[in-house]
Amino acid sequence: MLDVLIVSLGSTGGLRAVDDELLASLRRAGARAEIARASPPRRMRTLMLTDLAWALAARRAARRALEREPVRAVIYSTTTAALLWPRPGAIRFDALAAANRPGRHGLWQRPLERRRLREATLLLPQSEGALAEAPAAMSDTADKGGARGGVKGGVLVLAVPVEPSAATDALRDIAAITYAANPAKKGLDVLLAAWARVRRPGEELYVAGVTERELRELGYALPAEGVRITGALPARDYRDLLRRSCAYVCAARREDYGIAQLEALADGCQLVTVPSPGPYAALPLARELDGRLVSEDIGTALRTALDDPLPGYADFALAALAPFRREAVDRRVAAELLPRFLS
Repeated sequence: MLDVLIVSLGSTGGLRAVDDELLASLRRAGARAEIARASPPRRMRTLMLTDLAWALAARRAARRALEREPVRAVIYSTTTAALLWPRPGAIRFDALAAANRPGRHGLWQRPLERRRLREATLLLPQSEGALAEAPAAMSDTADKGGARGGVKGGVLVLAVPVEPSAATDALRDIAAITYAANPAKKGLDVLLAAWARVRRPGEELYVAGVTERELRELGYALPAEGVRITGALPARDYRDLLRRSCAYVCAARREDYGIAQLEALADGCQLVTVPSPGPYAALPLARELDGRLVSEDIGTALRTALDDPLPGYADFALAALAPFRREAVDRRVAAELLPRFLS
């Protein structure tokens, strides 16, 4: 019998990496665990149809895996993967449709999500911020500000592990870097305007996760100099750039979890960010490490990081990341997660 089946939505590279980390952690704890991956559906024109297509793909993947052999426990990775589940299980999530599918974009997802959250055998939010958003989302009247609902199975906050990619003593010859796979959500327009205002000759901002062509199609006017668009990069190449960067800068309009920011801290970058709403795991760390770098005035904060960096920032950041390190997550999986599944 399989101990744990992870039903992976895997709609982005980041989600796939998160699921691979959980699988490895479960196996290190001695569990027999496997992943059922949803096959990517064709592109849809609306978020409602996109979520439906992915939920159906996750349901098919789960059914195939459950028909192959008996399974003690199922973890659905993201609430979308759980919306049309073939059997109840635990739900792991970084953010909820209740928060990131407003208005017509989440008309069918939000009510079904509330039901699934209440029926789940266990909720596995990736951060305290994600957990804070959950109670109101579980209420049948959540969209109208009603009373909080209950949950059947209980809650265990389980972070996504992050590790330094290598020694962080490389020459930091890049002024700043950002990841903008979703430019509008990441506030890239705000960031580019601030960068044009505060940049000094010779300084460059690297923009990863999006191509120059994609930005032009979205109507972005790129500066003639001082910005380098890298497109999507292999993880190793991206982390190489982090180790060369003085600062990671983010002007996100909403941040669901922010694994890119945690990776930046692990690789010694100063985190310069606006105080984005959402379950932003790195935001409390950024404020604790250097509150000057958390500001709505992202340009001034970035200049502070470049001109007046706090001595020892990288060492302090690595210490603050202790609860997010792989060893800490493995301990929680072995001592708290698996016993709930295997008892």
